[in-house]
Amino acid sequence: MGPINELWEYLTLATILIVGAIGVLVALVRGRGGGRKTPPRVDRDRDGDVLTQDRPRTGEDLDPDVDSDVENRGGGVIVEEPPVEEAPTLERPDSAKGRLQRLRARLARSNSAIGNALLALLSRGGLSETDWEDVEDTLLASDLGVEATTELVDSLRTQVKVDGTTDPALVKQWLHDDLLRLVDPTMDRRIAATREGDKPAVILVVGVNGTGKTTTVGKLGRVLVAEDKDVVFGAADTFRAAAADQLTTWGERVGVPTVRSHQEGADPASVAYEAVKAGIEGESDVVLIDTAGRLHTKRGLMDELGKIKRVIEKLAPVGEVLLVLDATTGQNGMRQAEEFAKEVAITGIVLTKMDGTAKGGIVVNVQRKLGVPVKLIGLGEGPDDLAPFDAEAFVGAIVG
Repeated sequence: MGPINELWEYLTLATILIVGAIGVLVALVRGRGGGRKTPPRVDRDRDGDVLTQDRPRTGEDLDPDVDSDVENRGGGVIVEEPPVEEAPTLERPDSAKGRLQRLRARLARSNSAIGNALLALLSRGGLSETDWEDVEDTLLASDLGVEATTELVDSLRTQVKVDGTTDPALVKQWLHDDLLRLVDPTMDRRIAATREGDKPAVILVVGVNGTGKTTTVGKLGRVLVAEDKDVVFGAADTFRAAAADQLTTWGERVGVPTVRSHQEGADPASVAYEAVKAGIEGESDVVLIDTAGRLHTKRGLMDELGKIKRVIEKLAPVGEVLLVLDATTGQNGMRQAEEFAKEVAITGIVLTKMDGTAKGGIVVNVQRKLGVPVKLIGLGEGPDDLAPFDAEAFVGAIVG
């Protein structure tokens, strides 16, 4: 029994040593853990999937009852809302009233030469035939036209003869009244820019290149936006590469969309059709269509304008056809006006480049030739230098 007892003693001692060694090992392992008291946090989404650095937590992963802006204090991922890009600041165009007040002084400066010359001539005592010829020449130089000039001079001759006076104040009043009658303040100069039922107003803008036609469309868009109209541009001048880009830029400044083709030489009637279609679908108030402006002697252009109008009217009536004329072109501008009027029913005139000139007589001339009113006048290069034509202000600026 002695040897057996000794064996059991060795086994017991070995067991004690093994248990002690295991205890020391465990203590060492725990010591390497840095004294962490809690297990590391594991972030999971709603479905229980672990969120790794390759898949950060998003707003969709969060419980809807948890505020995503709560500060992270537990070492997890901070969830932030993505930055919202600010919309570009749109320009707010001047109102029509503000434009008239600002432009009236400019118009007076540009046309005062006519009034001053006429008043100087008419205020002389004992007007001779030579003096009356000078009056005629001054009026003709203003592009008033032969017919209107003859009518105005005859009226002034009669009043001077009957009254027997050349008092400057009285002569000025005569001149004012006669010119105002020729300009005709009774003409309806309103722009047809009101929706008809479920259809937008459609305005077709025509004219030769160089008159400022595309610029006029952009500026007219600003006039309508200032009146809180919802506008769509149609870039149907597909033969001039820069026209669509130019019109798009005008639209972007005031939040007006532009329907265009990115293919040079595309069918203008097709672009115009799509613009009107977009205006109908978007419930817009006005669709403004810019058209090509090759030389008026090109018969193909006139045919194209007629086609555009016919195609548009399959969707909505064309309520306004505005002819853009350069006020400095004189009789050439009048020939342009007559050619366009043969193909499309012109409803109004836009006179551009009236700043710095003394060609105000063209207002009377073109109205008489076409039987339609001047509705808008451009007096400068600024984006808001287009204003509704005001007969009283115009004549007042000439006479002074």
